[in-house]
Amino acid sequence: MFKVTPNPPEADPVSPPEPDSTRLNEAAPDFHIPSIADIKATPRTPGTLFTVDPQASSETLMVYLVETLASVDVMVHQLVDHLDGGARNALLGISNSVMLAEITANRVLDQIDP
Repeated sequence: MFKVTPNPPEADPVSPPEPDSTRLNEAAPDFHIPSIADIKATPRTPGTLFTVDPQASSETLMVYLVETLASVDVMVHQLVDHLDGGARNALLGISNSVMLAEITANRVLDQIDP
């Protein structure tokens, strides 16, 4: 049996050459990639742009969560009517995930206030 390509193939003229590390180091001498230790040593400062009231009760948060999930489910079902094929199936999958999250949130809400 005859092979069309040599074994191993010759150098591919289309592939870019390997970068020269010395030239890269000269181009960006002050560039520093932080290590995991650097990242963990940095204190976390939570953002305040989108915050939830720390005084809000768990029941209030759960009610808001259930209502938000129900709203998302309604929006998804309105969009599903305008789609066909794979996009429709993907959106129905998202709808199922939202529905499961809503059921779970309702179960937690039942445990908070039976």
